[in-house]
Amino acid sequence: MIKVGIAEDIQLVAEMLKDNLALNEQIKVMWHAKNGNEAIELLNNDSKIDVLLMDINMPEMNGIEATKIITQKWPNIKIVMSTVHDDEENIFSAILAGACGYLVKDKSPENWRQAVLEALEGGAPMSAGIAKKVLQLLRDGKPTLQSEAENFGITAREKEILENLVIGSTYDQIASKLFISKGTVRKHIEKIYRKLSVNNKIEAIQKAQINKIV
Repeated sequence: MIKVGIAEDIQLVAEMLKDNLALNEQIKVMWHAKNGNEAIELLNNDSKIDVLLMDINMPEMNGIEATKIITQKWPNIKIVMSTVHDDEENIFSAILAGACGYLVKDKSPENWRQAVLEALEGGAPMSAGIAKKVLQLLRDGKPTLQSEAENFGITAREKEILENLVIGSTYDQIASKLFISKGTVRKHIEKIYRKLSVNNKIEAIQKAQINKIV
């Protein structure tokens, strides 16, 4: 069972997301928070969720600030931003905060269910328009995470995995190419994230490229 949390200040939107996700029997919505503070309080009581759908504009604490805290305290939780905003500043801030995905709210129910599954598998679910803007940010040298080249102790195997992440390979595809299990791929990627001090695939790729690791 995939356990999901929702942070959304508009009750109707939260109910729609919950109903949409419920159409997949693998997914169970555990709770709904009305702002970032409430989401953190709920996680303090029970942090056993896999994916968190996070709105950006919420009262008391917005989604980006909450994401920064949650990714530091509970790094295993995958956070997908759920928002009507697709401007570069919000995308940039969400990526740096540790979000692994970014979807606009006009997406179909199937897109949301797929986003949860993709995030859990280590992917970066994004709306097509968002993905284009992320690529542009990377081309422009943002988000800049490190200016000086450094190796960070990345091994040859970890470099192979990073190279596969750059070309968009999934965990299953990497496992097949390198003749290792998906669980081993996941462990390698967790080590890569720790060594690079990043929270998601986009940051890992950017930092590895800046430091000429790949």
